[in-house]
Amino acid sequence: MLAHTDGDAVAAWRRGQRVNASQLLTDVMAAARAMPQSTHVLNLCADRYRFTVALLAAMVRGQITLLPPGTTPNMIASMRAFAPGAYYVSDEMQPEVDLPRCEFPEGGAPAAWEVPAIDAGQAVACLFTSGSTGEPQPYLKTWGNMVLDMQGEAKRLGVGPGHSILGTVPPQHMYGFESTVLLPIVSGAALTSGRPYYPADIDAAIARTPAPCVLFTTPFHLRAWMESGDPERLETIVSATAPLSVGLARRAEERTGARVLEIYGCTETGQVATRRTAQSAEWETIEGVCIYNESGQAMASGGHVESPTPLQDVIEIVGDGSRFILHGRTADMVNVAGKRNSLGYLNHQLTSIAGVDDGAFYVPDETGEDAVTRLTAFVVAPALSAAQVLERLRALIDPAFLPRPVVMVESLPRAPTGKLPREALRALAARARTPPSKGP
Repeated sequence: MLAHTDGDAVAAWRRGQRVNASQLLTDVMAAARAMPQSTHVLNLCADRYRFTVALLAAMVRGQITLLPPGTTPNMIASMRAFAPGAYYVSDEMQPEVDLPRCEFPEGGAPAAWEVPAIDAGQAVACLFTSGSTGEPQPYLKTWGNMVLDMQGEAKRLGVGPGHSILGTVPPQHMYGFESTVLLPIVSGAALTSGRPYYPADIDAAIARTPAPCVLFTTPFHLRAWMESGDPERLETIVSATAPLSVGLARRAEERTGARVLEIYGCTETGQVATRRTAQSAEWETIEGVCIYNESGQAMASGGHVESPTPLQDVIEIVGDGSRFILHGRTADMVNVAGKRNSLGYLNHQLTSIAGVDDGAFYVPDETGEDAVTRLTAFVVAPALSAAQVLERLRALIDPAFLPRPVVMVESLPRAPTGKLPREALRALAARARTPPSKGP
């Protein structure tokens, strides 16, 4: 269950204090004893250490950890239907979560160093797609394949005992789950309990965390951090959840002294490739994984990918399949007046405009046989007008893809990972179309 070889090894950093592997194991076994009989548990712990304790305790009890993309009433109702009898664990009471809650103890005296073995075929987690391209779908993960996945990541990133792992992404997300929880467990590195979100929080977390330090983040968080002042220095930065621009990657490397790597993967497959964005457009697959096209459909197989799995992206294979170039999501391809482009490219051009803090293109749900696609752009740019944004876009993209209209907003309804679910954009578009109410 743990790669740490002895009880004195550093397993975590919590509020600046070290937690050795023996204490982690003690907390896990105490939590396992406190958990009720069930088959599924919803892990909502924000503290990454408590999340990890609950995850490992559920594994000891043979329970599957549910990790949905949100906790809305509809999502919780879906979890009840999916796993009758499920309960939840959390740092605090969450009245909106209509499930039984389990509290578990921690902090007891370290027990004997006897690490439990987990069967490779045991299902340990069920993750759900984000819903950014449709309804969230469940994917069951076995311990053996998760270990194989993380061993591949550890080898590629050069992570192991002595490394400290930081993350701006929540542990409930596939990327955060793999890289900030499972990676330290499997590699023998030390996880960190907090989740720095704002630039000052990231700097403070790096300053109090022993080197060498690896920060797992998103382009959304990384850009805000780079624009905030003089960032702390560290060894490695890893980005995922959205395309990372070459300019931002180079700026981050120059300002932090870190190598900046990018991960490509999805909930269905886990992590399948990496690249050093500032140096190459080509992705290199994780050892054992092969990417290929079959009848126009991009596929992944081999290694920790249990069976050939379709990918939701347009991919150009380079050489033997161990390298490829990513051209954007299949669902993001936009066809306007016979011309094709990707939303990822359009969003990149929009957010590259000086003065634009955030922005996203949206393709409305057109209806009718003769419906004409007209893109909308939602833009956060306090010092610019819609007309100024549109004028600057004219120099960057084909006129066919210019947004009509440009809607200025105070912020975008991003999830904690920085993603923008389509449902959230649809709701924003509906509000933009609704005329303001007139006074009496």
